[in-house]
Amino acid sequence: MPNIKSAKKRVKITAVKTMRNKAATTELKTEIKKAVAAIEANDANKVQLVRAAVKKIDHAAARGIIHKNNAARKKSALVRKLNANA
Repeated sequence: MPNIKSAKKRVKITAVKTMRNKAATTELKTEIKKAVAAIEANDANKVQLVRAAVKKIDHAAARGIIHKNNAARKKSALVRKLNANA
C-alpha cells in the first residue's frame, strides 16, 4: 500500500476504472456470443443481433476498452460468419 496521499488516491481510481472496464468487456463478450449463437442456430433475428454486437464493439473501441484494430477484427469475423451462414 502506498504512503503518499496522491498515490493512495490513484489506487482507488484505478480500482474503479478496472471494474468499469471489466464490466464493459464482459458485456461486449456477451453480445458477441449472442450474435454467434444466433448465426449458428440460424435464428430469424441474427442480423439484428450482429448489428447490436457491432455497435457494442464500436462503442468499446471509442471508449478505449479495446484497440481499434481489435474492434475491426471482431467485426470482420462476425460479418464473415454471418455471410457464410446466409
